[in-house]
Amino acid sequence: MPGAQVPFSRYVALGDSQTEGVGDGDDVTGLRGWADRLAEHLARHNPGLRYANLAVRGRLAGQVHAGQLGPALALRPDLATVVAGVNDLLRPRFDADEVAGHLEAMFAALTAQGTRVATLTFPDVARITPLARPVSHRVTALNHRIREAAHRHGVAVAETGHHAVVTDPRLWSADRLHAGPLGHERIAAAVAQALALPGSDDAWTRPLPTPAPPRPVGLRAGAVELRWAADFLRPWITRRLRGHSSGDDRTAKRPDLAPLELTPPWREPAQEA
Repeated sequence: MPGAQVPFSRYVALGDSQTEGVGDGDDVTGLRGWADRLAEHLARHNPGLRYANLAVRGRLAGQVHAGQLGPALALRPDLATVVAGVNDLLRPRFDADEVAGHLEAMFAALTAQGTRVATLTFPDVARITPLARPVSHRVTALNHRIREAAHRHGVAVAETGHHAVVTDPRLWSADRLHAGPLGHERIAAAVAQALALPGSDDAWTRPLPTPAPPRPVGLRAGAVELRWAADFLRPWITRRLRGHSSGDDRTAKRPDLAPLELTPPWREPAQEA
């Protein structure tokens, strides 16, 4: 509705690398990401909005729970987003009930304080990275538990995995684990629709205006997968074996509630060929 004001003035984002904004910008020029984009959308309808982003890359759901929930509650947000679990999905000892338990504990604590909470489900990573097929069943199991926990606490859920567009490679960064600028924009729009924010609709579910380039096949496909494994999978495995995380020594990029500078509204980034 034109001119409608959103009912939120204090937004806090909790999570890992996706919420921090990895894949949308860089550590030199700064990360934007879907949570920043959602905050910008909120601020256009409520110029008094203040926003904090507590997310840190590499965090497991239990670490988000232990390290971010307390500070989030102290900020007394009227809106919070809680998105975590992808890092858990990739670990050998993944336990869907344990991960969902951490998410539900955050849902419960925030909603008990009167906060409106939103989360999202995850797309099947095997549809983006064939080498990730062994974790497909984990995604399904975790998404099911997220929906159940969200229902129990009145949490809005953006169903990002149901639509074919989410597997378009142009929505993903080169590592295939993080959304690119187009993907972050679509996630922000999905969460806005789940919250029924003014100016939101289902446009994010639609295919990009031009067809995706054909996927490589045969020997070329194999070469692409091997190059991806060397460039991204091997360093990730090396960090795990050494007990390191991409988020070591990192802190939240926006630990306190503050206004933010607006960028042009809902302008979809240029498509990558």
